[in-house]
Amino acid sequence: GPFRRMVIMGANLIDGTGAPMQGPVDIVIEGNRIRSIPSAGTPGLARQRTPPADADHVIDATGMYVLPGFVDLHAHIGGTQQGTPAEYVYKLWLAHGVTTIREPGSGNGVDWTLRARTRSAGNEITAPRIWTYVRPGAGWNDGAVDSPEKARAYVRWAKGQGADGFKLGSHDPDIMAALLDEAKAQEMGTQAHLAQTGVARMNVLD
Repeated sequence: GPFRRMVIMGANLIDGTGAPMQGPVDIVIEGNRIRSIPSAGTPGLARQRTPPADADHVIDATGMYVLPGFVDLHAHIGGTQQGTPAEYVYKLWLAHGVTTIREPGSGNGVDWTLRARTRSAGNEITAPRIWTYVRPGAGWNDGAVDSPEKARAYVRWAKGQGADGFKLGSHDPDIMAALLDEAKAQEMGTQAHLAQTGVARMNVLD
């Protein structure tokens, strides 16, 4: 592909809403979007429908299961830091049904991860969709994030670079409060890895 119109035939569908499995169904995809999911008959009986004549591509999924793509919320991309090529890690995720990842910390560098996100979105590489989260201070030239004012400045800077959110460590409580508040104001996400060295001053409940 991509195909103008693709049909996945005879699948058992688990839609991710918590509803019971449906099937068999045909899944009609047009322009990279699911357009319709008509019934394809009764379980255990012969198929009652034929695929649309104008389908560019048909996948026979009789007896198979179709699920939404999985989301890995803590997904470090391989690279120099981990000694594993990113391409290998991308293909492992995809092979296991993971179609979206949140990269916490962007250990290969902010610019590198933003480029990977852009390349994935443009289908230039075989990779999941990437949400880029950065550690406060990564990538900029204004030193450590050691005050609430610098915390807010970094959040605004990262927003301007295109980051989606932040991986927060055991920052001082006033710095953490500034990071969280400014990220919310900028409509960015946050996640935290609260190291044992910091939880005496602020834990997950705080």
